[in-house]
Amino acid sequence: MVNMDISIVGGGPAGLAAAIALRRKGFSVTVFDGIVPPADKACGEGLMPDALAELVSLGVPIGAADSFPFRGIRFRNGATSVAADFPSAPGRGVRRRVLHRLMAERAESIGVELRWGARVDLDELRCGWIIGADGENSLVRKWAGLDVRLRDRRRFGFRRHYRIEPWTGYMELYWGDAYQVYVTPVAPDSVCVAAISRDSQFRLDDALRGLPELARRLKPHAIIGAERGAITSSRTLKRVYRDRVALIGDASGSVDAITGEGLCLAFRQAAALADAIECGDLSAYQRKHRRIARRPEWMAKLLLTLGDHATLRRAAMRTMASHPEVFTKMVAVHLGALYEIDYSDPLIVGHSGLR
Repeated sequence: MVNMDISIVGGGPAGLAAAIALRRKGFSVTVFDGIVPPADKACGEGLMPDALAELVSLGVPIGAADSFPFRGIRFRNGATSVAADFPSAPGRGVRRRVLHRLMAERAESIGVELRWGARVDLDELRCGWIIGADGENSLVRKWAGLDVRLRDRRRFGFRRHYRIEPWTGYMELYWGDAYQVYVTPVAPDSVCVAAISRDSQFRLDDALRGLPELARRLKPHAIIGAERGAITSSRTLKRVYRDRVALIGDASGSVDAITGEGLCLAFRQAAALADAIECGDLSAYQRKHRRIARRPEWMAKLLLTLGDHATLRRAAMRTMASHPEVFTKMVAVHLGALYEIDYSDPLIVGHSGLR
C-alpha cells in the first residue's frame, strides 16, 4: 500500500495553503520549517480581491481587525496619474506576519502537524508525497532534479513601514527611472512602502529621492522598524514535479512582485495540487500550474516593459489618463475578471502602443 502521508518542506503561505487544501481532502500532513513564527518577509503586503477569495476558499477569511481595505490601483508617473477601482470587492493590506499567523492557526485547527524550527533530511524522509514550498532557493527543487529553468529574471525589493494615516483609498504604484515604488495601506495608521529595481544596492531612500512628493509625505521620524530586502524573480521551470515530489509557490517558479500576484498564484496552485494528489496524477498539476501562471506572466511582461522604457511608459500613461477605460480594463484583466486576454484588443494594447 502506498504511504499517503504528505510532508511539506516550507511553512510560509504557499506551504500552509497546500497543507490546508490537502488536509481538507483527508490526507495526513506535516509541515517542516526552520523558522519559528512569527514569520516576516519583505513584500508589498497588498492582497488583491482574487487572492482574498482564494483565502476564503481555504477557510482563512481576512477580517477588518487584521487588515485595511483599498478599493483599487493608482499608477503615478511624474505629474500624470490614473486610477481604477476593482470590479467587485476591495483588496486588503495585510502585514505579512499577520497573514502567516492566520494561516498557521487555520492549518493547526484542522489537524496539520506544524514542526517549526525543524531541519529535514530529504534522503531520510519517509512519506508518500514530498512538497517543496521552500521558496526562491528551494533545496527540494535541487534535490529532486527540477532546477531546470526556462526563464529567470531577477530584481531586488526593499520594504519599510511608516506610521502615517493612509492618504488614499488605492494601492499606489509610483514609476521611477528603472525602479518602482508601491504604497499599500495596511492599518488605519500605517502604510507599507516597497521599492523594486534591478540594482541590489538600490534602497528605498534612493528611490524616494527621485519621488519628492512621496518623500515629503514619508517623514523619517515616522519609520516603523527596519528596512527589509528580498529577491523577486520572473522564473519559469521546465517541470514542477517528479515522481512523488511536487513544487509550489516560489519554489515552482514565480512572477515579478510588481504584479502583486505571487500569493494568489500559490493559493491557486495549492488547490490544483490537492486535486492532483487526490487523483494520484501530478501531471494534471503540471498542466494546471502552467494555466494558472499564464495571465500573471503576461501582466508581468507588460508592466516590466513599461518600467524599462520611459518614453513608452509616458505615452501609455497619457493614453490611460485620457481614456480611463483602458486602465479599468487592464485592472480587470489583471484580476481575471476578463477571463480571456485578447492581445489585439485596442483597449489593452492599441491605444498605448504596447505590442
